[in-house]
Amino acid sequence: MTDTEFKRHRRLRNSATMRQFVRETHLTVNDLVYPLFIVEGERIKKEVSSMPGVFQISLDYLDEEIEELLALGIPSILLFGVPKEKDEVGSGAYDPEGIVQQAIRHIKNKTDQLLVIADTCLCEYTSHGHCGVIVHQDVDNDKSLPLHVKTAVTQAEAGADIIAPSNMMDGFVKEIRKGLDEAGFQEIPIMSYAVKYASAFYGPFRDAAGSAPQFGDRKTYQMDPSNRLEAWREAASDIEEGADFLIVKPALSYMDIIRDVKNQHSVPVVAYNVSGEYSMVKAASINGWVDEKAIVMEKLISMKRAGADIIITYFAKDVAKWLQNS
Repeated sequence: MTDTEFKRHRRLRNSATMRQFVRETHLTVNDLVYPLFIVEGERIKKEVSSMPGVFQISLDYLDEEIEELLALGIPSILLFGVPKEKDEVGSGAYDPEGIVQQAIRHIKNKTDQLLVIADTCLCEYTSHGHCGVIVHQDVDNDKSLPLHVKTAVTQAEAGADIIAPSNMMDGFVKEIRKGLDEAGFQEIPIMSYAVKYASAFYGPFRDAAGSAPQFGDRKTYQMDPSNRLEAWREAASDIEEGADFLIVKPALSYMDIIRDVKNQHSVPVVAYNVSGEYSMVKAASINGWVDEKAIVMEKLISMKRAGADIIITYFAKDVAKWLQNS
């Protein structure tokens, strides 16, 4: 056969330099957000049993963590709180002296080089493990909204750079935007968990955050994994209500949704590479079944290729080291 009878696509793959030269999608450390679990108490650095390499840490270990993240060039963290005490209405979430509020102040006193994103939800703080006020064995949407607003405002007062509400209540972006504006925080953006599915991939996170529901599940407020068009509606509502970023969670099984959201909206799209996606790779790697670095980098590149501008991932530290050494 002559060259005119078929295309020679391999010409652009014939060396590492050539492949790099024509590469379409790139992953950098600036794309990464690292989640942190902050617990009440002292001298606590406890590895999460289902998430090897991920730790719950107390405030006195926070400086060590910040220094490592800054050295790696990771630009942003997402804070989750793990309180000692919980109650029916999750009051620790909106306590000005709550564990996340304390952590935000501590970080901001230490450095201005980290963007601090505050997860805004009640599930870690409620005795029942749900994301709002319980009425008749279900979360009451409208009664829960004021508590989420109070949480967002106290986080902003503590110095959070971005508020990230994850509760999936109808109207939560609108109410939080209104509450932040009225409190004088018009410049604080909202990174909405706009498209959050009721996923089986969240199991290890619930170990890390102590947030497993004590009864039932979250299917009345998180989305059905079978639905695609519903994601369009959820994202559109949050944009209309004032969201500045849109999160799709989980990431790996929802690449089509990431692409849909990216195609429809001009705000930054955030993929949450969730705990189950992390733990599966870690388990396989520990057993010697997969090349961890190769698998992780391929996964994250695929999220970028699907349309994610930002990736929340527990692999952020590892990826930052790999990128430094590449």
